[in-house]
Amino acid sequence: MKDNRINRLITIARKKTRTVVGLMSGTSHDGVDAAVARITGSGAASKVSLMAHMHRAYPIRLRRRVADAFSGDTALICGLNFELAEFYADAALDAIADAGLVPTDVDVIGSHGQTVYHIPPAGKRPGSTLQIGDGSVIAARTGIVTVSDFRPADIAAGGHGAPLVPMADWILFRGPGRVTALQNIGGIANVTVVTEGLSGVTGFDTGPGCSLMDEAARILSGGNLSCDIGGNIAADGDVIQQLCKKLLSHPYFRKRPPKSTGRELFGRAMAERVVAEHPGARPRDILRTLTEVTALSIYRAYGDFVLPNHNIDRVVLAGGGALNGFLVSRLRDLFGDIQVSTTGEFGVPVQAREALCFAVLANETVSGNPGNVPAVTGASHGAVLGKISL
Repeated sequence: MKDNRINRLITIARKKTRTVVGLMSGTSHDGVDAAVARITGSGAASKVSLMAHMHRAYPIRLRRRVADAFSGDTALICGLNFELAEFYADAALDAIADAGLVPTDVDVIGSHGQTVYHIPPAGKRPGSTLQIGDGSVIAARTGIVTVSDFRPADIAAGGHGAPLVPMADWILFRGPGRVTALQNIGGIANVTVVTEGLSGVTGFDTGPGCSLMDEAARILSGGNLSCDIGGNIAADGDVIQQLCKKLLSHPYFRKRPPKSTGRELFGRAMAERVVAEHPGARPRDILRTLTEVTALSIYRAYGDFVLPNHNIDRVVLAGGGALNGFLVSRLRDLFGDIQVSTTGEFGVPVQAREALCFAVLANETVSGNPGNVPAVTGASHGAVLGKISL
């Protein structure tokens, strides 16, 4: 029997309006966000409507397996590649149902996958990156064309493969005569400076988001806590000034964009060193210090690399860190007269933004359009992102 999957892809590519599911598994390795969007057109002409969003937390066992994968156990990583894909497929199907749809109503799934390791390019050495959660499994379980593994195409073109959301941020959040800084605070924090024209868009990873705070909370609580909910523990602590100064002296912060980072620098190993080197410190003081490091690293990144070139109108927060009330209050204190709000102002829940961005990027892929911004990633040219599984 003739396989009609290629014809189906051609039909989808010709459609003016598509229903797309975006899946984003964050660097905090706590679960996956799924966003269902209706997208008319592509590129600058895109009209995007968020239909549904849900966050599906990893079960404790799976969360621990994902955390253990960062240690480099190849057998574990291999197994998780399919195990996570099954989990993502279920999350996509649940989100589709939440939107009042059935799988045959959906044209495309765009899945970022779970980052296991990220190596930025350095000098003549090209970068590399690994996201797991195989797109073929997602496509097989849902029956929906799936775009996955977005980052390698940009790295193959000489880029960092990150951040990739600036193209989607520009499509979603630009406005006439307005310059908006979209600040994501996931495990790693990144900024997109959204200008009216694409040629002015910039972005880079500012450094740690929730990664150090979350890892320290797990260590200090003996695994009973996965994070400092709302920043309530940190709010009662004091900054350990010497530790704060030491962490902020990390050479990554001085490096000029394009730049990207990951948990390899700002993750479990660093949090373990912090705790081990301060045995007499109160847990709330360590968490307060790490919260301050995140806030100051974001603020200083703007002072060093954003504000000298852009007169931004506002900072708009997204990601799980935007739910940390204490961290948000510190950012508002630091930015002073610059308004700090969240993507909720645009009708996009803070945890939905990256999943929605990967729905937009998947739409660009099936439209045959580049999804990266070379000025952001350092790539030599625009690249159509991802691998398509039918």
